Amino acid sequence: MAYDKFEVLTSRVVPLSSENVDTDQIIPARFLKATEREGFGDNLFRDWRYDNEGKPKADFVLNDPTYSGKILLAGKNFGSGSSREHAVWAIYDYGFRCVVSSFFADIFKNNCLNIGVLPVTVSPKFADELFSAVEANPEVEVEVDIKKQTITLLSTGSAESFDINSYKKDNMLNGFDDIDYLLNLKEEIVQFEANK
Repeated sequence: MAYDKFEVLTSRVVPLSSENVDTDQIIPARFLKATEREGFGDNLFRDWRYDNEGKPKADFVLNDPTYSGKILLAGKNFGSGSSREHAVWAIYDYGFRCVVSSFFADIFKNNCLNIGVLPVTVSPKFADELFSAVEANPEVEVEVDIKKQTITLLSTGSAESFDINSYKKDNMLNGFDDIDYLLNLKEEIVQFEANK
């Protein structure tokens, strides 16, 4: 399933400072019955966003109109737990295109790259700087440039570089998942087979 191309994202930030957020907190298991990638955003952080009667909890960041944007700033060890890719489907479907943290669970990070959400790993110091900046001014913007592999706090110019696998970087720039990548090479594959 193709997704939007990712080149440069400039956005406000939604801060979620909780550490050790696992995939069951991101999307509870009871919502994993669907096989389509759509509709999961409604249940992103379901048990944190809504009470038992389905009413929004005012004290949860996604329900706070002060914060908005396409970048989720997360605490350390984000996406741990089971390997469910539904967690990333929920993040993407909600509207986030980038998650920033000082540490991601490996499987979650790979799922992000396969689904079109850019996981940006920053130093703990830079993560703290971002959290402080957003707390001081919720309208502050961050720029994520995948070509340059940089993340910049625009209000101060403070920046860090981040790592990304070159294959996944190319896919993100083109809006390809793994199958789209192969389909893009169809002519080359046909040519190779013809020359055997």
